[in-house]
Amino acid sequence: MISSDDIFRIADDAAFERAALALFRRQAAECAPYREYLALIGADPARVRCAAEIPCLPIGLFKTHEIYCGDAEPEAVFTSSATTGMTSSRHPMRSLALYEETFRRAFRTFYGDPARWSLYALLPNYLRRKGSSLIYMADRLIGDCGSGGFYLDDYDALLAAMRADPKPKILLGVSYALWDLAERYAPKLENTVVMETGGMKGYREEIPKEEFHRILCRAFGVGAIHSEYGMAELTSQAYSAGGNRFRCPAWMRVAARDVNDPFCTLPAGARGGLNITDLANRWSCAFIQTEDVGHVGADGSFVVEGRIDRADIRGCNLLVQE
Repeated sequence: MISSDDIFRIADDAAFERAALALFRRQAAECAPYREYLALIGADPARVRCAAEIPCLPIGLFKTHEIYCGDAEPEAVFTSSATTGMTSSRHPMRSLALYEETFRRAFRTFYGDPARWSLYALLPNYLRRKGSSLIYMADRLIGDCGSGGFYLDDYDALLAAMRADPKPKILLGVSYALWDLAERYAPKLENTVVMETGGMKGYREEIPKEEFHRILCRAFGVGAIHSEYGMAELTSQAYSAGGNRFRCPAWMRVAARDVNDPFCTLPAGARGGLNITDLANRWSCAFIQTEDVGHVGADGSFVVEGRIDRADIRGCNLLVQE
């Protein structure tokens, strides 16, 4: 069986291909909802010969089924945010150690050693949003950094702490909170990466990402807004260093599909629904058909343009519930 070490040793397309096929064959046999889905669409796992042919599971099934093939009780269950009346997705996490290694490796890939940073989070803490994979990740990364903290409501304390901190800083925030901070204070942030986690999700008006980033850049005095792309149904994260163009760690791939024919993969540059292969999803399903729309470049980077029409509003910006 493919191991976590095998996944994190992936260094090229050939290694990714081997790992993806091996994991697919196991999950097609052991993850009951995925096995049933493959049967319903008439997909024979034995006939799948390359990673591009692997069918992706609609992400909505994480709301209605137990997407899990672990050999023991999961150590945690991460849940998506949801407004009143909406159903949260549930992602059983067999190993928190695997999740921690995954997000630490991804962070190091794009930002280096956490110890050189201070991480300030405009996010709720555990008492206000239990079950959030983002909060879990931010809490552990703050510990790795050795400085920073959670500052959802107290902007004065946040800015005072950042001014007094000599280290390079990352300000990680839900988008509506960053916008509030920009409007109320417009603080010029020195030696700071500003990183947002998604759209307004009902808390503020939705505006084009480019316009939103321009607002933040002007208010904070920074040249670009970084972004983190993750969700409860995934184990891995992608990051953008500006321009809303995300890059993945080596064990994660994104492809675009025709929104009217989910089994048709689109060429580079074509706009469509985004499919994600996250090989760190060892104990659930690594092949996810998301409800996000965007396009994928020839180099594997991708841009998120929004949500597919009629898809549920969801995401980390609903972390704080009224």
